Amino acid sequence: GATGLAGLLSLAGALPAGTPLLLDVGHTLPPGGDALSHGRGLDCWQVRKHNSSEWCHFIRSNPDCRLDGGFLDYLNGVFCVFPPRLLPLAVTLYALWLLYLFIILGVTAEKFFCPNLSAISTNLKLSHNVAVFSLTSPLHGVTFLAFGNGAPDVFSAVVAFSDPRTAGLAIGAIFGAGVFVTTVVAGGIALGKPFTAASRPFLRDVIFYMVAVFFTFVVLFLGRIRLGEALGYLGLYVFYVLTVVLCTWIHRRQRGDGLAPPGPWEPEIPTDVEEPEPLGTNSGDYGEEYRPLLPSQETSLRILTTALSPLDYRKWRRKPWYWRLFKAFKVPVEVVLLLTVPVVDPDKDDLNWKRPLNCLHILTSPLLCVLTLKSGAYGLYQIQGIFPVWGLVTLVASALALIIFITTSNEEPPKYHCVFAFLGFLASAMWINAAATELVNILRTLGIIFQLSNTVLGLTLLAWGNSIGDTFSDLTMARQGYPRMAFSACFGGIIFNILVGVGLGCLLQMSGSQPLVKLEPDSPLVWVLAGALGLSLVFSFVTVPAQCFQLGKAYGVCLITYYLAFLCVALLTEFRVIRFSS
Repeated sequence: GATGLAGLLSLAGALPAGTPLLLDVGHTLPPGGDALSHGRGLDCWQVRKHNSSEWCHFIRSNPDCRLDGGFLDYLNGVFCVFPPRLLPLAVTLYALWLLYLFIILGVTAEKFFCPNLSAISTNLKLSHNVAVFSLTSPLHGVTFLAFGNGAPDVFSAVVAFSDPRTAGLAIGAIFGAGVFVTTVVAGGIALGKPFTAASRPFLRDVIFYMVAVFFTFVVLFLGRIRLGEALGYLGLYVFYVLTVVLCTWIHRRQRGDGLAPPGPWEPEIPTDVEEPEPLGTNSGDYGEEYRPLLPSQETSLRILTTALSPLDYRKWRRKPWYWRLFKAFKVPVEVVLLLTVPVVDPDKDDLNWKRPLNCLHILTSPLLCVLTLKSGAYGLYQIQGIFPVWGLVTLVASALALIIFITTSNEEPPKYHCVFAFLGFLASAMWINAAATELVNILRTLGIIFQLSNTVLGLTLLAWGNSIGDTFSDLTMARQGYPRMAFSACFGGIIFNILVGVGLGCLLQMSGSQPLVKLEPDSPLVWVLAGALGLSLVFSFVTVPAQCFQLGKAYGVCLITYYLAFLCVALLTEFRVIRFSS
């Protein structure tokens, strides 16, 4: 906590220029330690050691208890708004809000962020042609698709690295998600019917992932990451992308069908095999069978109300009760996102052009960006102390929206409609960033309440939450007859998260006067986590080729048993049942 306070003071300019930023990875209180007695200032983790009548004063007077960024002050809420006897109620509400934040992240990434990324890649000629295979197909998958699938993980890591007190969340989440996906998800796929893993993609991805884990282990051991090392993370991912492209080209040349599209045997790029819900007439819930055969002229008001409705009542009646319940929770999020995030769909004849709604997006998307950037600090800033920035954005955007509405029609999208994909990409990224900020803040609050380190929260709650989407998509892919593709996705998809998450997260914290970020793993749990991930990768790297890439239930049972054993060791280490020498 003292190191976190030093980091805050250095950010605020209270420490001399060039003072290294210290990221306290896996912070845990020393047994019986009193930060004040050591002259290090007050640590927010000590609030529960005080009398309940002093909690509110402690939180409000201690600089270490201030949450950077975010719209809600969770610490003030749980220790000042709720009386001490209602602490269980506050924790329950926070837990429900935490689950809802994961829903917001998932819906935003799946239905808005990824579709706009796909539209951008299509406009940039990076999507592969169905008839003629191009090298840009794997390039599209390991860049745009990986960015779309890993957006919640990367944004959470960047937000966590931005505060020295929450850096442990980033390390715990990145490593924890890696262990979870490569053991539980991969083991769940193997528990199905036996299959033969794709040898080349598997070996390539595991080798690159082991290199990335070893690189991170060295950085943690040295206790700092410099500018060159942060760029090295990003450079390693670029090298991985080039390797995927080169391997694909060489293999297709060897097969003699270099112009053939990629087949199911080589799952270079994991895809969602679930039936897509196109963002069409009714926000993605109407299927093709409900569209009229002859086009009819619709009024702008009807187009707007139809486009803003996330429900299809025909589909609602066919679905089971649990789907309806989950959909009911998602509806408020989807309505707000539909109001603020445009989506361009190149697969539709009209490119998903909804003139009244898209003109409304010209106003709402820029407002969203300025009001969520730095938690509204820029949007509420007053120019010359008189006129707020959000007011200026409203005037300019309203005029532009009116011009577009007058000069376009409901039937045909304008030639510049592709610009809405970039606007939607930016708006959905701001939504994900805002949700990730709240997610990190509430996890830190729960850590203070239960006296848990950031690392254990990262490797459990944050890692599980961010891996839900990958888990369901990979297992569904395996059940529908594509276990090889799903298995390769377990190892190929998370390389982006660790390389870009750590590299970009630390790079954004550096400046010209401070090209160094210090990482100090104060908790032995960090080493347990890094060692467990490395050991699981080595286990798969050795056993999968030893079985001639024929995987079955025995391999799946071993992986899941390994994860349960790792989780037990991690929790016992966190609660100091298992102790390691310093």
